Amino acid sequence: MKLLEALLFTAVLSIGAAAVAGAAAPEIGTWNLNVAKSKFSPGPAPQSQTRTYAATDAGIALTVATTGADGKQSTSTLTFKEDGKPYPVTGNTDFDTVKVKRISARTASSVQLKGGVKVGTGLRRVSKDGKTLTFKQTAAPVSSPTSIRSLPPSSRRSRRRFAPHPGGQLPQR
Repeated sequence: MKLLEALLFTAVLSIGAAAVAGAAAPEIGTWNLNVAKSKFSPGPAPQSQTRTYAATDAGIALTVATTGADGKQSTSTLTFKEDGKPYPVTGNTDFDTVKVKRISARTASSVQLKGGVKVGTGLRRVSKDGKTLTFKQTAAPVSSPTSIRSLPPSSRRSRRRFAPHPGGQLPQR
């Protein structure tokens, strides 16, 4: 009887661990900016942007690769936890630190800082179907403190959910 109880307990732990492992953050994966469906004020819009979120032991690693309107390429990277604490950013001239806080299962807010001074905020949301990530960023450059720069929505290219298909059509489920 003790052996049966031990086996059941082990089975329950395994199922619980699988459920937790399956509940990964919905932003994990690679997202491509849909420039046509995005709004930038002031412009111009970048030619392209790819955001890659990866789960690591240190938190979430984010790489943002952008091709600007002028064709110049840039890459920003950071690794953060969604605990509201400051984490360093490399490769970004607008801010050097980010604080991220999880609001709900599909939403997180962020504060961007440069030299310890708040220079912007962000709101990242993944749609209920998991196929669209929207990132709205409000920045306050010195020249225009009320300027708004938004980056919604991005189309997801994720190894976990779906792969691009000919003609851009998703498989029917």
